[in-house]
Amino acid sequence: MCGICGVWEYGATRGNVDRDLIVSMRDVMTHRGPDDAGDLVFDDARGGFGFRRLSIIDLSPAGHQPMRGCTDRVWLVFNGEIYNHAALRESLEAKGHLYASRTDSETILHLYEERGLDFVNEIEGDFAIALWDADRERLVLARDRAGVKPLYYYQHNGRFMFASEIKALLQHPAVTPEINEEALYHYLTFVTTPAPQTLFQGVHKIPAGHMLVIDREGEVRLRQYWDALPVQSRANISEREHEQNILNLLRDSIRKRMMADVPFGVFLSGGVDSSANVALMSELTTQPVRTFTVGFDDCEELNEMEPARAISKRFGTDHHEVMIGREDMQKFLPELVFHQDEPIADPVCVPLYYVSKLARDTGTIVVQVGEGSDEIFAGYDWFRTYLKIEERFWRYAERAPLAARRAAAAVAVPLAQKAFKKQKAGELIRRLGANQSLFWGGVGVFDDQTKSKVFSTDARSGYNGLSTHDVIREYQDKIASERPDSDFAARMTYLELKLRLPELLLMRVDKITMATSVEARVPFLDHHLIEYAMGLPRNLKVKGATGKHILKRALESVLPKDVLYQPKRGFGAPTREWFRGPEGDSLVQQLLNSSIRKRNFFDYGFIQRLADEHRREQRDWSANLWCLLNLSVWYDRWIAGKAN
Repeated sequence: MCGICGVWEYGATRGNVDRDLIVSMRDVMTHRGPDDAGDLVFDDARGGFGFRRLSIIDLSPAGHQPMRGCTDRVWLVFNGEIYNHAALRESLEAKGHLYASRTDSETILHLYEERGLDFVNEIEGDFAIALWDADRERLVLARDRAGVKPLYYYQHNGRFMFASEIKALLQHPAVTPEINEEALYHYLTFVTTPAPQTLFQGVHKIPAGHMLVIDREGEVRLRQYWDALPVQSRANISEREHEQNILNLLRDSIRKRMMADVPFGVFLSGGVDSSANVALMSELTTQPVRTFTVGFDDCEELNEMEPARAISKRFGTDHHEVMIGREDMQKFLPELVFHQDEPIADPVCVPLYYVSKLARDTGTIVVQVGEGSDEIFAGYDWFRTYLKIEERFWRYAERAPLAARRAAAAVAVPLAQKAFKKQKAGELIRRLGANQSLFWGGVGVFDDQTKSKVFSTDARSGYNGLSTHDVIREYQDKIASERPDSDFAARMTYLELKLRLPELLLMRVDKITMATSVEARVPFLDHHLIEYAMGLPRNLKVKGATGKHILKRALESVLPKDVLYQPKRGFGAPTREWFRGPEGDSLVQQLLNSSIRKRNFFDYGFIQRLADEHRREQRDWSANLWCLLNLSVWYDRWIAGKAN
């Protein structure tokens, strides 16, 4: 994994791109690539590339970027890994392409020279790619299918810029950091911003599975080259065949993601997904697998030490642990908003940082993580709850006329109140009466009812007519139109693959592991495994009160049943405790006194009431407070310029 950036002044009559500017953009991301640095000025100084290298494949100087193809007419900067590069190399060499290294980067260049824009359909991996094609006078960018690697861009006044991190774009004097108020509205619900928006006005992110091409005229074409829509039903295959197919796909994915010339390991919680990574990796190596676990010294209920130790003992891993507390969170908070670029209000970022640092301190450069399994195999408790509501009530109620639906909505109260908090029940009833979808994603901190209270009167007036439902409806309408026979479970997973997974879960993994110069790989999100899982019927994913049914059955040959069928414990952080006591009051004061208050976005009387109710343990508002705190510290750092 690396850091890439670039500028192209496509509209300039003469070149003005300065190498020092490229270097400043590049080196603000040194944490992404401490091993090497490179730069290139092209198109008669109208364009430039910058590159920071974290050496993983072919550690020699031959892996230096920017890298050229067979001629100096095509140049590349690339972040990520191409897992099938060796197989592709054989056919490319047979066609006369000459290699100067063993890197996967070079295969991208030769494949582009051979196939043009279709190159992206043949590569398998996690990537953010930028190519300069001098003959066609175009810049080509691509983000991998699942969205493991981020890629941002900015276009204004004849200038196009891109980077792995927004902070690189902000190094350019033409970019003035300002808040994107529409993205702010959606951030409060999703605790991240939906692609292609970011919280910086004018800065965009390429959505997962998309390619962007910009030509000499400045015309930008953004096209989707891959989608997670179910390809075909797999209902005619026996359950035993499914189990074997899934195990084979996962084993192959883990094997591919062991491709490295540096030490690698696994983040281990002792749950199903990380334990599966350890078990299958242990089959594929003669060395003990390196494993890493984080725990909390002030919140025993969230600790995963014992189950992780049990898995470590069973598979003979080289195990490492770190314990953290509230003071570690407070110490890391300013650095957190620096590395995130825009707020990703998931408190898991804190323990993730310290376990990543632990891995790096042991000399481990690559780790495998378990993200994606719960999304594609329906592992969450809330997933089954939404299924139950949809199958027992919602599908029937939404067929009724809207007026009748509003009246019938009251019937949903007992079931919704039993399944969710009272606040959530009220929000679901509102959605039904408003002709909106049941499922908005696996995370929803501020629903529309609470948003109407947290925003100031002026902000509510400015947001009149804006709805976060419009964001999700685009994806829900697409799968309903193109796959009308898909079940509700597949439609929920599809939305997760579009929003929460790439822009929250994978974004946090990328930004936080790279803060410590560690590359994270995600075997459950190999696109072959995603496509297979999307074709599975609902009854193979959820059976009774059990999620991930078919995955657990597939893993019975490699993991003990007490691990597979233990109650699910998600990777968490003690935010509830962080916002209580004297230290909690300090965090609340930081939120209340932020410079964003001058913008009059929020009703701080309402926010104070949330904090008071939380402190008195009347309600748990910790997720809402963490969302607002992240936003406030981010604004102070990046918009108001009050860096610590």
